[in-house]
Amino acid sequence: MGTVIRGLREALVLFLIAAVTIAIAVGIWVGVSGGDFVHRLGVAFMLVGAVIGMTGDLTLSRIGMLPARSTFGLAPEREDGGGGRVLTGVGIFLFVSVPLIIVGALLIT
Repeated sequence: MGTVIRGLREALVLFLIAAVTIAIAVGIWVGVSGGDFVHRLGVAFMLVGAVIGMTGDLTLSRIGMLPARSTFGLAPEREDGGGGRVLTGVGIFLFVSVPLIIVGALLIT
């Protein structure tokens, strides 16, 4: 049960960091070019949710590390939390990416 709570807490922290970062970036975007804040916020939420959904499991960083790992004779990285992380790629997709996309869709409508 403790792992579940830690995973949900990690997902909440990741979601909040993404939401605050998105809001700041959209605020700057609206400040520079004008326009509707809420609509752009929704689009940004959906875009960031999609990007996190595609790259949230650190696949891109693993691909970049393959030559270095093979040079030192290390096996490819496994799909696990590791490094203090509880959520795997599936958890990040389900508990961070999907809620970002849903919030974005709700803001657009």
